[in-house]
This record gives sequence, C-alpha cells and structure tokens, in this order.
Amino acid sequence: MTIEITGYRPGTYAIDPSHSEVGFTVRHMMISKVKGAFHVIEGTIVAPENPLETKVTAKADVASINTKDEGRDQHLRSADFFDAESYPTIEFISTGVRMEGADFLVDGDLTIKGVTKPVTFTMELGGFGVDPWGNYKAGATGTATIDREEFGLTWNAALETGGVLVGKDVTITLDLQAALQQ
Repeated sequence: MTIEITGYRPGTYAIDPSHSEVGFTVRHMMISKVKGAFHVIEGTIVAPENPLETKVTAKADVASINTKDEGRDQHLRSADFFDAESYPTIEFISTGVRMEGADFLVDGDLTIKGVTKPVTFTMELGGFGVDPWGNYKAGATGTATIDREEFGLTWNAALETGGVLVGKDVTITLDLQAALQQ
C-alpha cells in the first residue's frame, strides 16, 4: 500500500534540535499533572517514495530534563529515576509505519534507562514548507503513553491520603521539525 501526502518529498530529513522537543506529562499526587521536556540531541527521518516505508531514529538528552523545578529535575536525573550518568540518552528506532483508519502510526523500540520496549506513536503531520533560507522542512507531532515502571522508573512515595506521589502512566509528546538534507 502506498499513500499520497500533500507536499511530501522523499529523502533524508535531519531533525532540528532547536525546533524539536520530547515532552511528557505524568500524574502528581494523583490530583494534578506535571509536565516536562527533554532536548532532542539528534534524529533522522529517512523518507522513501512510499511514506509507509519511512524509518526514524532519534535521541534525547536525559540530563536536559526540565520540569520547571530544579530540585525535582536533579532528583529525576539521579539513580532513583533516569540515572542520567549511566544512561545519558533516551533513544527511539522505528520498526514500521502504518495507517489505521485516519491515524498515522509509527511503531518502534523506545529505550529508557537501558530498557527497550515497543511503543506506538500516533502522529499528526503538521505539513511541509520552505523556510526563508530555502530549506525544505517537515513538521509533525506524536503522542504515546507508556508505563514508566516497565522502563525501570519505579521510584515512588506513598501518600498519607492514599495513592502515590507519581503516576505510572506517562504521556510522551513529540514536537518535531526536520529539514530535508541535500
């Protein structure tokens, strides 16, 4: 099966770290949500003639975590959570792209803290365009939900009122912009 995407150009796209981010949302105290983000270090999208044969690889810098609270960020970098010193990157390598109804899905292997698990991102293609310097760009947003404990992120604290401090489910949001390479 081949699909048509308006503006799609085959080639190799480099993910632009200054216009891309890996965000996350997780329940806090079971009553609210905390959001944070990691900086994208590098990434490549190899887009052949058939968009459903696209391959994606990307890395994010664990030490760059930012939840707008430096104390919390230091704790998240520690061995209690991400152990940024031993596991400095989060990595994603796609294993397939498919359509399911109107949804564009990217399956792949996500590695966090040395643990690799299959994950599916539901993607929304933002589109394509040329920037003021003549670079052809693509933009997309993707979301997936993971169980953080499956990746060895098991630290938690019980609350007096019941429940725990940090929820198990984490929603990951990818905001990506990539430039077609010459």
